[in-house]
Amino acid sequence: MASQTTAPRPSPDGAPQPGSTDPAVLRNFCIIAHIDHGKSTLADRMLQLTGVVDERSARAQYLDRMDIERERGITIKSQAVRMPWTVGEEHAGTARPGTYVLNMIDTPGHVDFTYEVSRSLEACEAAVLLVDAAQGIEAQTLANLYLALGADLHVIPVLNKIDLPSAQPGKYAAELAGIIGCDESDVLQVSAKTGVGVERLLDEIVAQTPPPVGDADAPPRALIFDSVYDTYRGVVTYVRVVDGKLTHRDRIRMMSTGAVHEMLEVGVISPEPVKATDLGVGEVGYLITGVKDVRQSRVGDTVTSQHGGADEALGGYKHPNPMVFAGLYPIDGDDYPTLRDALDKLQLNDAALAYEPETSGALGFGFRCGFLGLLHMEITRDRLEREFNLDLISTAPNVVYHVLMEDGSEHEVTNPSEYPTGKIAEVREPVVRATILSPSDHIGAIMELCQSKRGSLQGMDYLSADRVEMRYTMPLAEIVFDFFDQLKSRTKGYASLDYEPVGEQAADLVKVDILLHGDPVDAFSAIVHRDAAYSYGVALAAKLKELIPRQQFEVPIQAAIGARVIARESIRAIRKDVLAKCYGGDITRKRKLLEKQKEGKKRMKMVGRVEVPQEAFIAALNTSGPSERKK
Repeated sequence: MASQTTAPRPSPDGAPQPGSTDPAVLRNFCIIAHIDHGKSTLADRMLQLTGVVDERSARAQYLDRMDIERERGITIKSQAVRMPWTVGEEHAGTARPGTYVLNMIDTPGHVDFTYEVSRSLEACEAAVLLVDAAQGIEAQTLANLYLALGADLHVIPVLNKIDLPSAQPGKYAAELAGIIGCDESDVLQVSAKTGVGVERLLDEIVAQTPPPVGDADAPPRALIFDSVYDTYRGVVTYVRVVDGKLTHRDRIRMMSTGAVHEMLEVGVISPEPVKATDLGVGEVGYLITGVKDVRQSRVGDTVTSQHGGADEALGGYKHPNPMVFAGLYPIDGDDYPTLRDALDKLQLNDAALAYEPETSGALGFGFRCGFLGLLHMEITRDRLEREFNLDLISTAPNVVYHVLMEDGSEHEVTNPSEYPTGKIAEVREPVVRATILSPSDHIGAIMELCQSKRGSLQGMDYLSADRVEMRYTMPLAEIVFDFFDQLKSRTKGYASLDYEPVGEQAADLVKVDILLHGDPVDAFSAIVHRDAAYSYGVALAAKLKELIPRQQFEVPIQAAIGARVIARESIRAIRKDVLAKCYGGDITRKRKLLEKQKEGKKRMKMVGRVEVPQEAFIAALNTSGPSERKK
């Protein structure tokens, strides 16, 4: 971790302890920003300045706990942490001197994890809106700002990375002030890396964030905003107390399920779990009841006392609708029960994940899972494989289509295998409003890309002389596939994207089937626009020819729309005797060679008479060639 320019301001021994905190000294806030604008680094600096993390245990991105977060360099899960902060006499101009308790939530920046951000906002009274002083306002900056304003939070604008040679704090402070409607002097300037300005920011958080409001004498009510499964302690539930007080060893009731439990432990995260006797109004902490059934602790539920509890539940959260669907199947069919339990436990930690059982003729038993986007899908699969030791196959992603037949019946299609046969009157696909922010030099490249993805320009505004905001209406299916990758490559990484659903539109869509040796493979089927069907079939057939090993017989690969074949490749036959060179010697030599061959075949699925490796199923996710992706 980089060293700061100012020494930590020590907190006195009399700092408020969990369980005895006056709501007047509590400040609940979160940090929101676009990807890579420095949220986690600012959180690191705050942890260091407030003294809750010492020099020996400090590390970069301290609150990014998962290996996958540290490897990818992104925040996936919001993290709450409690910090003491002392405002001295010399800062009396901005905040009243004294020791305060700050509850900070570090949130993700990617559009796929917007639901994680929206839940965090419900546990706060203020939001620190962080903007990179070298890059300026980006699409997700605006999206998060609107979320914070929608949740009626006080917004504290902050420019980060002012130490960079390319930083333009004056220019972007004016942009930020214009959007929020404040004065340029109200935009704080910090460097999370060096620590410049962070102490003043903490003082301003104390001064500007309103204290939590609640009735301390009312029956207890606490909102569950997150939860996680611990192998040894069961379900750990994270709550924000709104009214009353939750005390250790009390019996509590979940208001939506009616389940009653005894609280074995309550406490706060600072930044590791710290036990407390109780949690009062406005406090953010955790509860442990020892419950192993993950369905009994739902995000958005209200916790109250069993005896003399509240009658009216808190508002909870609007559950997100999945945007992208894909099938997840275990390579070994015996792992199906393990996958079901793993999804149960992961859904506890990721409330945006939806799933239901489904069966595939090619892949056996598995689950149809709903995700908020392609990155959400990748992260979920990665976590299932790492945390639960599973080997999985995922099918190509799909969005939800509504198919209207000529006889008046309507079908909802989340999987190409559900696509109805017969006379189709109309197919409707989901549409999103996409907001793209980019330097004005790249307008032509963006327009060309959006038109190729069936986009319709709705409007364009210049935020400054060299930055433009473009608004498009586009089919969701075109967005989730590889649109973001191509947008970044065509704008040299400068463009940013945000999107929100706005309804449906009729489209000329067809189902493309892939046949191996004459047998359709449902895992490779896709619903695409008629104009793109031929190129999709040719690309996927060519890729499968590369990935499927040669068999003992010739294997034709065909792409078809209904009964009409639109593309074909053939895999030539091969004959191979693996024991041909293994003559003489002990029988164990032959057995070892056969066992080795058997292990290699274990990662393959039999589709009819054709062996298909796992890579071939994953290949359906990316059909664009290398030349197209490097533009």
